[in-house]
Amino acid sequence: MNPCTPTMLPARAFVALGSNLADPAGQVLAALDAIAALPHTRLLARSSLYLNAPVGYADQPDFINAVAQIETSLTPHQLLDALLNIEHAFGRERTFRNAPRVIDLDVLSYAALQCHDAGLTLPHPRMHERAFVLVPLLEIAPDMVIPGLQSAAHYLPGVAGHGLTRVADSWTQQTRTAEKR
Repeated sequence: MNPCTPTMLPARAFVALGSNLADPAGQVLAALDAIAALPHTRLLARSSLYLNAPVGYADQPDFINAVAQIETSLTPHQLLDALLNIEHAFGRERTFRNAPRVIDLDVLSYAALQCHDAGLTLPHPRMHERAFVLVPLLEIAPDMVIPGLQSAAHYLPGVAGHGLTRVADSWTQQTRTAEKR
């Protein structure tokens, strides 16, 4: 049996969202709506929006990031394909590693699966090294244990200096944007 195949469906999964182009907060909120509209998928929780400096390639605008918790009957590969389709629909171009992007969607974890095959590694191999993943993740899942590792909270001290700023709750951000118009 393929280790990236769940034994029970539906399963709970976490998805990281990020954008630093073309109204990043609006892109993340629209991507949350697109995830919620996926077939056989239910959005259970979504974090606040967070602002952070880029990681890797630094000569680009800051990012807006969030994390969503979903329940889905899509397999991990089907979920990944659906997220890549959302990225494509939003106009994501992969010009080089860590390039600016209109939207970036990553499967962080899927149930308690630990697997690595062509195109998919679960849990996400660097999720415990990134404040822009850990902080929003712990906001919506404070008891989260990263499969094969430790509790997500265990890794917070290691990313404490990464300069993450909570911008707004994902629901109030829509209201604030509308009020500025």
